[in-house]
Amino acid sequence: MGKALDGVRILDFTHVQSGPTCTQLLAWFGADVIKVERAGAGDITREQLRDIPDVDSLYFTMLNHNKRSVTIDTKNPEGKLVLEALIQKCDVLVENFAPGALDRMGFTWERIQELNPRMIVASVKGFGPGPYEDCKVYENVAQCAGGAASTTGFDDGPPVVSGAQIGDSGTGLHLALGIVTALYQRTMTGRGQRVLAAMQDGVLNLCRVKLRDQQRLERTGTMKEYPQYPNGTFGEAVPRAGNASGGGQPGWILKCKGWETDPNAYIYFITQAPVWTKICNVIGKEEWATDPDYATPAARLPHLKDIFAEIERWTMTKTKFEAMEILNKYDIPCGPILSMKEIAEEPSLRKTGTIVEVDHPTRGKYLTVGNPIKLSDSPTEVTRSPLLGEHTDEVMAELGYSVEQISALRMAGAI
Repeated sequence: MGKALDGVRILDFTHVQSGPTCTQLLAWFGADVIKVERAGAGDITREQLRDIPDVDSLYFTMLNHNKRSVTIDTKNPEGKLVLEALIQKCDVLVENFAPGALDRMGFTWERIQELNPRMIVASVKGFGPGPYEDCKVYENVAQCAGGAASTTGFDDGPPVVSGAQIGDSGTGLHLALGIVTALYQRTMTGRGQRVLAAMQDGVLNLCRVKLRDQQRLERTGTMKEYPQYPNGTFGEAVPRAGNASGGGQPGWILKCKGWETDPNAYIYFITQAPVWTKICNVIGKEEWATDPDYATPAARLPHLKDIFAEIERWTMTKTKFEAMEILNKYDIPCGPILSMKEIAEEPSLRKTGTIVEVDHPTRGKYLTVGNPIKLSDSPTEVTRSPLLGEHTDEVMAELGYSVEQISALRMAGAI
């Protein structure tokens, strides 16, 4: 059975993380992704954060699986002709250049439409139209400008950025959905279109519950599920809420046995209303189930700190995995704080393809993430990232260039 995106050809002008996340996902679904790189250098992440000298870094390899690499000098007139031929043959051009870079290369939207009216041009930018649209943006800048940092951390500390790459990879995922949607619309209209995913917009989309809370705060002046209630104060903007849940179910991170020496010996515990009686029984506070100060969700809100302190006295007698096993018997929602080492060694994640071991000709074997989206009729096989320019001759031959012509282009520095 074929792959979901068999027959779709992607011209990949992306680099670093946001764009490559998008194109790797499309490649996992079966699209032919042709990554265009500079001869002799390539994507800057090939050399960033290297752990083995003169070998493509994990940063690069983990973002560019299932792709083909070609090298083209787009400033060379002959190289520009090669690029025009690729545009005519491809379905989607994806880029995350600085604003205006494609135009300066001579490939405006109008020019691309002349070459291929069915072409979809998809872009990651830091900001959408507005006062900051020409600013350079990186992961943490996007988290700050998109509302994530101001609402992350504890109220008595500074804003905090997340370890999850919601600015880069999060925006890449948004862009991939936009591309697939545009491809679907093209089946009816026959026309290409532009797709834009701004990093600020992507982060905000992932922070929508905080925009919800901003409006609630403006209307009521307080938010009872936040740890600032009832003794703290609320200002004009949504405060940082520590480890409080973003929903209506109060939760917190609690210490487990071994926390003194293991920085990840913790569990996330949610005091879900339907299992409150079970929680009381497990931690030995059966009387709370009927006590008017604890029996209802509304009554518990002013006492959440005391409640979690009592629950923590119980979790500290168990490892996070022991606590997880006991709590799951009673359908009490919880989750262990898993380190990257624990995740890398988890057999179930290997079995589902969420963690994959890949063999690379110069790096050897390494671990990477697999496709997080599983399709029953289009399973993903993760193949290694390409070496720089590894597929240049192959792609040129597919465009109709002869061996002699390819050799001439290489002599001219066009490829």
